[in-house]
Amino acid sequence: MIFRPLRVLSFTLPSVAFLTLLTGCGESGADKSSGDGAKARYAFITNGVAEFWTIAEAGAKQAGQDLGVEVGVFMPGSLTDQKQMMEDAVTRGYAGVAVSPIDPSNQTEMLNQVASATKLVTHDSDAPGSGRLAYIGMDNYTAGRLCGQLVREALPQGGEVMILIGRMEQDNSRKRRQGVIDELLGRPADANRYDPPGEAIEGNGFTILGTLTDGFDLAKAKANAEDTLSRHPQLDAMIGLFAYNPPAILQALEQAGKLGVVKVIGFDEDDGTLAGIQSGAAHGTVVQNPYEYGYQSVKVLHALAGGDRSVVPDDQFIQIPGRQIKQDNVEAFWADLKAKTGK
Repeated sequence: MIFRPLRVLSFTLPSVAFLTLLTGCGESGADKSSGDGAKARYAFITNGVAEFWTIAEAGAKQAGQDLGVEVGVFMPGSLTDQKQMMEDAVTRGYAGVAVSPIDPSNQTEMLNQVASATKLVTHDSDAPGSGRLAYIGMDNYTAGRLCGQLVREALPQGGEVMILIGRMEQDNSRKRRQGVIDELLGRPADANRYDPPGEAIEGNGFTILGTLTDGFDLAKAKANAEDTLSRHPQLDAMIGLFAYNPPAILQALEQAGKLGVVKVIGFDEDDGTLAGIQSGAAHGTVVQNPYEYGYQSVKVLHALAGGDRSVVPDDQFIQIPGRQIKQDNVEAFWADLKAKTGK
């Protein structure tokens, strides 16, 4: 996906046109003025629209209820949307902003301006070069290696695999993908290693054919899976690293009559992925804990806004570990998830 260059933040009142855009991009939550006696308000901003973020929204909203504060959840459709949502949170006087940066290396100036105006934390994907006060999430490189372990279980003799992912700009995307690659190739851990996408990578019995991105376009995600099946008839597995990728892969495999023939290893806890694991169509997935991302983001922001910095460790990393979900634990995991989200 090609993004337009960032403009410098301008903290002016949003126009009617922008408010319409904001609502269309997935805003929920109260929008009360922050006058005397009003509840504190916090913004939880995602990096896209997906079932993963619906789960995170449930956690953020529950934290709001438990703490007696207002929480607005905003789901952008693009980098520009996300920028405008952060600007709007500042102009409206939100006491804190939690954001999953889409392109952290090119958002540092913007994030720093938000951090200078209110409390700022990142979640899911970090921006370590910014003035954010904490990162709430998991170690994505380690989680990528957990995903690679699942691939090795599914293909003990190795084979041809393709990686499918939403974006490469995000910090979590790069580290997650690299963890998978390093685990498959049997490399020692190095979270700073980076294999550029493009040429096939071979080693340890595996051929990593490439990395296909879709820019959060669900139709393209499925098309990427279909194209992979067409171009690589000897394909052994597809690895979907964003929440919607594994369901898109499963749909493509079903239409091609290759369910169970090509192994599927995923990331996150989309219902389609969990159903695929139950049926045996997918080998497994590495789940984060988006519910806790939402809950802890609001909890930490509220503590920071009240002057309590003890909630942030010295390394500014509030870790919520990932875990592997396979057939032997998928039912219990899914039942717990449904209870938390009220499905």
